[in-house]
Amino acid sequence: MRTLLAIAIGLGLLLSVPGAALADDVKIVMDGSTTVGPIAKAFAEYYMSRNKGVNITVSESGSGNGAKSLINGTCHIANMSRFMKEKEFTAAASKGVMPVAHVVAMDGIAIVVHPSNPVQGLSVEQVRNIYLGKITSWKDVGGPDRKIVVVSRDTNSGTYETFEGLVMAKQRIVSSAEYVTSNEAARKRVSSTPTAIAYAGLGFLRDVKALKINGVIPDRSTVASGRYPVARPLFMFTNGYPKLGSYTHALITLHLTKKGQEIVEAIGFVPVTSY
Repeated sequence: MRTLLAIAIGLGLLLSVPGAALADDVKIVMDGSTTVGPIAKAFAEYYMSRNKGVNITVSESGSGNGAKSLINGTCHIANMSRFMKEKEFTAAASKGVMPVAHVVAMDGIAIVVHPSNPVQGLSVEQVRNIYLGKITSWKDVGGPDRKIVVVSRDTNSGTYETFEGLVMAKQRIVSSAEYVTSNEAARKRVSSTPTAIAYAGLGFLRDVKALKINGVIPDRSTVASGRYPVARPLFMFTNGYPKLGSYTHALITLHLTKKGQEIVEAIGFVPVTSY
Protein backbone atom coordinates (compact mmCIF):
# COMPACT_ATOMS: atom_id res chain seq x y z
CA MET A 1 0.00 0.00 0.00
CA ARG A 2 2.78 2.43 0.89
CA THR A 3 4.42 1.75 -2.49
CA LEU A 4 1.24 2.66 -4.33
CA LEU A 5 0.79 5.82 -2.29
CA ALA A 6 4.41 6.80 -2.74
CA ILE A 7 4.18 6.80 -6.53
CA ALA A 8 0.96 8.77 -6.61
CA ILE A 9 1.47 12.41 -7.52
CA GLY A 10 -0.56 15.43 -6.50
CA LEU A 11 0.88 18.82 -5.59
CA GLY A 12 -1.46 21.76 -6.07
CA LEU A 13 -4.35 23.45 -4.37
CA LEU A 14 -5.96 25.58 -7.10
CA LEU A 15 -9.76 25.74 -7.11
CA SER A 16 -10.19 28.15 -10.01
CA VAL A 17 -7.84 28.88 -12.86
CA PRO A 18 -7.09 32.20 -14.60
CA GLY A 19 -6.80 32.68 -18.34
CA ALA A 20 -3.50 30.82 -18.50
CA ALA A 21 -5.38 27.51 -18.87
CA LEU A 22 -4.90 25.55 -22.07
CA ALA A 23 -7.51 26.19 -24.75
CA ASP A 24 -8.23 22.47 -25.20
CA ASP A 25 -8.48 22.02 -21.44
CA VAL A 26 -12.02 23.41 -21.12
CA LYS A 27 -13.55 20.04 -22.04
CA ILE A 28 -12.44 17.29 -19.69
CA VAL A 29 -13.55 13.69 -20.16
CA MET A 30 -13.39 11.24 -17.24
CA ASP A 31 -14.12 7.53 -17.57
CA GLY A 32 -13.74 4.36 -15.52
CA SER A 33 -14.60 3.02 -12.09
CA THR A 34 -18.15 2.99 -10.72
CA THR A 35 -16.60 3.25 -7.25
CA VAL A 36 -14.69 6.43 -8.05
CA GLY A 37 -17.61 7.69 -10.14
CA PRO A 38 -19.46 9.48 -7.30
CA ILE A 39 -16.26 11.31 -6.33
CA ALA A 40 -15.59 12.26 -9.95
CA LYS A 41 -19.15 13.50 -10.44
CA ALA A 42 -19.13 15.52 -7.24
CA PHE A 43 -15.72 17.02 -8.12
CA ALA A 44 -16.96 17.84 -11.62
CA GLU A 45 -20.16 19.47 -10.37
CA TYR A 46 -18.32 21.57 -7.82
CA TYR A 47 -15.54 22.51 -10.20
CA MET A 48 -17.88 23.53 -13.04
CA SER A 49 -19.83 25.70 -10.59
CA ARG A 50 -16.59 27.61 -9.94
CA ASN A 51 -15.39 27.67 -13.56
CA LYS A 52 -18.30 28.44 -15.87
CA GLY A 53 -16.43 27.86 -19.11
CA VAL A 54 -15.36 24.31 -18.25
CA ASN A 55 -17.32 21.21 -19.28
CA ILE A 56 -16.55 17.92 -17.51
CA THR A 57 -18.21 14.63 -18.44
CA VAL A 58 -18.00 11.50 -16.31
CA SER A 59 -18.68 7.96 -17.59
CA GLU A 60 -18.66 4.80 -15.46
CA SER A 61 -17.60 1.90 -17.66
CA GLY A 62 -15.34 0.15 -15.12
CA SER A 63 -11.70 0.53 -14.14
CA GLY A 64 -10.43 -1.62 -17.00
CA ASN A 65 -12.28 0.44 -19.58
CA GLY A 66 -11.07 3.62 -17.94
CA ALA A 67 -7.49 2.47 -18.46
CA LYS A 68 -8.26 1.62 -22.10
CA SER A 69 -9.82 5.04 -22.64
CA LEU A 70 -6.75 6.82 -21.30
CA ILE A 71 -4.44 4.65 -23.40
CA ASN A 72 -6.54 5.22 -26.53
CA GLY A 73 -6.79 8.95 -25.91
CA THR A 74 -10.58 9.03 -25.52
CA CYS A 75 -10.50 10.39 -21.96
CA HIS A 76 -8.29 12.82 -20.08
CA ILE A 77 -8.70 11.19 -16.65
CA ALA A 78 -9.14 7.47 -15.97
CA ASN A 79 -10.95 6.81 -12.69
CA MET A 80 -9.76 3.49 -11.27
CA SER A 81 -10.40 1.57 -8.06
CA ARG A 82 -7.20 -0.40 -8.57
CA PHE A 83 -3.68 0.37 -9.75
CA MET A 84 -2.88 -0.04 -13.42
CA LYS A 85 -1.61 -3.46 -14.45
CA GLU A 86 1.78 -4.03 -16.02
CA LYS A 87 0.17 -4.93 -19.34
CA GLU A 88 -1.77 -1.67 -19.28
CA PHE A 89 1.41 0.33 -18.69
CA THR A 90 3.02 -1.58 -21.57
CA ALA A 91 0.09 -0.80 -23.86
CA ALA A 92 0.25 2.85 -22.79
CA ALA A 93 3.98 3.09 -23.48
CA SER A 94 3.47 1.63 -26.95
CA LYS A 95 1.18 4.58 -27.75
CA GLY A 96 3.32 7.23 -26.11
CA VAL A 97 1.03 7.57 -23.09
CA MET A 98 2.60 8.01 -19.64
CA PRO A 99 0.02 7.17 -16.93
CA VAL A 100 0.47 9.12 -13.71
CA ALA A 101 -1.43 7.99 -10.61
CA HIS A 102 -3.22 10.38 -8.25
CA VAL A 103 -4.63 8.80 -5.07
CA VAL A 104 -7.84 10.78 -4.44
CA ALA A 105 -9.31 8.78 -1.55
CA MET A 106 -9.12 5.58 0.45
CA ASP A 107 -11.89 3.00 0.44
CA GLY A 108 -12.89 -0.12 2.31
CA ILE A 109 -14.64 -2.87 0.39
CA ALA A 110 -17.56 -3.65 2.67
CA ILE A 111 -19.11 -7.11 2.74
CA VAL A 112 -22.83 -6.34 2.81
CA VAL A 113 -26.02 -8.24 3.64
CA HIS A 114 -29.69 -7.41 4.05
CA PRO A 115 -30.43 -5.41 7.25
CA SER A 116 -32.67 -8.24 8.49
CA ASN A 117 -29.81 -10.75 8.40
CA PRO A 118 -28.81 -11.51 12.02
CA VAL A 119 -25.18 -12.26 11.10
CA GLN A 120 -22.98 -9.44 12.39
CA GLY A 121 -19.57 -10.47 11.14
CA LEU A 122 -17.47 -12.97 9.22
CA SER A 123 -13.81 -13.80 8.88
CA VAL A 124 -12.00 -13.31 5.59
CA GLU A 125 -11.83 -17.11 5.34
CA GLN A 126 -15.60 -17.45 5.79
CA VAL A 127 -16.25 -14.85 3.08
CA ARG A 128 -13.85 -16.67 0.78
CA ASN A 129 -15.57 -20.00 1.43
CA ILE A 130 -18.98 -18.47 0.71
CA TYR A 131 -17.70 -17.15 -2.62
CA LEU A 132 -16.02 -20.49 -3.37
CA GLY A 133 -19.33 -22.28 -2.79
CA LYS A 134 -18.00 -24.21 0.22
CA ILE A 135 -20.46 -22.46 2.57
CA THR A 136 -23.93 -22.37 1.03
CA SER A 137 -26.30 -21.74 3.96
CA TRP A 138 -26.43 -18.86 6.41
CA LYS A 139 -26.87 -21.38 9.24
CA ASP A 140 -23.21 -22.36 8.83
CA VAL A 141 -22.12 -18.87 9.90
CA GLY A 142 -24.68 -18.18 12.62
CA GLY A 143 -27.65 -17.14 10.50
CA PRO A 144 -30.95 -18.71 9.40
CA ASP A 145 -31.23 -22.01 7.56
CA ARG A 146 -31.49 -20.36 4.16
CA LYS A 147 -29.41 -20.61 1.01
CA ILE A 148 -26.91 -17.80 0.46
CA VAL A 149 -27.37 -15.78 -2.74
CA VAL A 150 -23.84 -14.88 -3.82
CA VAL A 151 -23.50 -11.58 -5.69
CA SER A 152 -20.23 -10.41 -7.26
CA ARG A 153 -19.03 -7.49 -9.34
CA ASP A 154 -18.23 -8.13 -12.99
CA THR A 155 -14.69 -9.15 -13.88
CA ASN A 156 -13.87 -5.81 -15.57
CA SER A 157 -14.36 -4.07 -12.24
CA GLY A 158 -11.45 -2.84 -10.15
CA THR A 159 -13.51 -3.69 -7.08
CA TYR A 160 -13.76 -7.29 -8.33
CA GLU A 161 -10.00 -7.47 -8.85
CA THR A 162 -9.27 -6.07 -5.39
CA PHE A 163 -11.73 -8.50 -3.82
CA GLU A 164 -10.20 -11.34 -5.83
CA GLY A 165 -6.76 -10.48 -4.51
CA LEU A 166 -7.49 -9.58 -0.88
CA VAL A 167 -10.27 -12.07 -0.14
CA MET A 168 -10.27 -14.83 -2.76
CA ALA A 169 -6.48 -15.25 -2.92
CA LYS A 170 -6.93 -15.43 -6.72
CA GLN A 171 -9.27 -18.45 -6.45
CA ARG A 172 -12.24 -18.65 -8.81
CA ILE A 173 -15.63 -17.49 -7.56
CA VAL A 174 -18.35 -20.17 -7.58
CA SER A 175 -20.04 -20.51 -10.97
CA SER A 176 -23.52 -19.96 -9.50
CA ALA A 177 -22.66 -16.41 -8.39
CA GLU A 178 -24.64 -13.53 -9.86
CA TYR A 179 -22.57 -10.82 -11.52
CA VAL A 180 -23.62 -7.16 -11.49
CA THR A 181 -22.09 -4.22 -13.32
CA SER A 182 -21.80 -1.64 -10.56
CA ASN A 183 -21.57 -1.02 -6.83
CA GLU A 184 -25.07 0.44 -6.94
CA ALA A 185 -26.43 -2.70 -8.60
CA ALA A 186 -24.80 -4.83 -5.89
CA ARG A 187 -26.30 -2.62 -3.20
CA LYS A 188 -29.77 -2.81 -4.73
CA ARG A 189 -29.63 -6.59 -5.10
CA VAL A 190 -28.73 -7.04 -1.43
CA SER A 191 -31.21 -4.43 -0.16
CA SER A 192 -34.04 -6.31 -1.89
CA THR A 193 -32.86 -9.87 -1.13
CA PRO A 194 -32.78 -11.02 2.53
CA THR A 195 -30.45 -13.95 1.79
CA ALA A 196 -27.94 -12.17 -0.46
CA ILE A 197 -24.32 -11.22 0.17
CA ALA A 198 -22.26 -8.83 -1.92
CA TYR A 199 -19.33 -6.42 -1.66
CA ALA A 200 -19.21 -2.70 -2.40
CA GLY A 201 -17.30 0.47 -1.65
CA LEU A 202 -17.96 2.56 1.45
CA GLY A 203 -19.95 5.07 -0.56
CA PHE A 204 -22.65 2.48 -1.30
CA LEU A 205 -23.92 1.34 2.08
CA ARG A 206 -27.49 2.70 1.98
CA ASP A 207 -30.20 0.21 2.99
CA VAL A 208 -27.70 -2.62 3.54
CA LYS A 209 -25.68 -3.83 6.53
CA ALA A 210 -21.90 -3.88 6.43
CA LEU A 211 -20.46 -6.87 8.29
CA LYS A 212 -17.48 -6.84 10.59
CA ILE A 213 -14.61 -8.67 8.91
CA ASN A 214 -12.13 -10.31 11.25
CA GLY A 215 -13.92 -8.39 13.99
CA VAL A 216 -13.41 -4.96 12.36
CA ILE A 217 -16.22 -2.81 10.97
CA PRO A 218 -15.40 -0.87 7.76
CA ASP A 219 -15.42 2.86 8.48
CA ARG A 220 -13.20 5.91 8.13
CA SER A 221 -11.04 5.20 11.18
CA THR A 222 -10.46 1.50 10.48
CA VAL A 223 -9.67 2.10 6.81
CA ALA A 224 -7.38 5.06 7.53
CA SER A 225 -5.53 3.12 10.24
CA GLY A 226 -5.18 0.00 8.10
CA ARG A 227 -7.09 -2.18 10.58
CA TYR A 228 -9.87 -3.08 8.16
CA PRO A 229 -8.46 -5.94 6.07
CA VAL A 230 -10.22 -5.26 2.76
CA ALA A 231 -9.17 -1.72 1.87
CA ARG A 232 -7.58 0.01 -1.10
CA PRO A 233 -6.68 3.43 -2.52
CA LEU A 234 -8.84 5.01 -5.22
CA PHE A 235 -7.07 6.51 -8.22
CA MET A 236 -7.39 9.03 -10.98
CA PHE A 237 -4.83 8.54 -13.76
CA THR A 238 -3.70 11.20 -16.20
CA ASN A 239 -1.43 11.06 -19.24
CA GLY A 240 1.62 12.69 -17.71
CA TYR A 241 1.40 15.19 -14.90
CA PRO A 242 -1.12 17.91 -15.80
CA LYS A 243 0.35 21.28 -16.73
CA LEU A 244 0.47 23.63 -13.76
CA GLY A 245 -2.22 26.27 -14.24
CA SER A 246 -4.43 24.04 -16.39
CA TYR A 247 -8.01 23.17 -15.49
CA THR A 248 -7.06 19.49 -15.42
CA HIS A 249 -4.35 20.19 -12.85
CA ALA A 250 -6.76 22.06 -10.62
CA LEU A 251 -9.38 19.31 -10.93
CA ILE A 252 -6.96 16.44 -10.30
CA THR A 253 -5.64 18.12 -7.14
CA LEU A 254 -9.03 19.10 -5.73
CA HIS A 255 -8.84 16.16 -3.30
CA LEU A 256 -5.92 17.89 -1.56
CA THR A 257 -8.03 20.92 -0.62
CA LYS A 258 -10.33 21.26 2.36
CA LYS A 259 -13.36 21.38 0.07
CA GLY A 260 -12.22 18.29 -1.81
CA GLN A 261 -11.77 16.39 1.43
CA GLU A 262 -15.22 17.45 2.57
CA ILE A 263 -16.69 16.12 -0.70
CA VAL A 264 -14.86 12.80 -0.36
CA GLU A 265 -16.02 12.36 3.23
CA ALA A 266 -19.61 13.41 2.49
CA ILE A 267 -19.86 10.67 -0.15
CA GLY A 268 -18.66 8.11 2.38
CA PHE A 269 -15.03 7.58 1.45
CA VAL A 270 -11.85 8.40 3.38
CA PRO A 271 -9.78 11.52 2.52
CA VAL A 272 -6.07 10.94 1.97
CA THR A 273 -5.17 14.09 3.90
CA SER A 274 -6.96 16.29 6.42
CA TYR A 275 -7.00 19.92 7.55
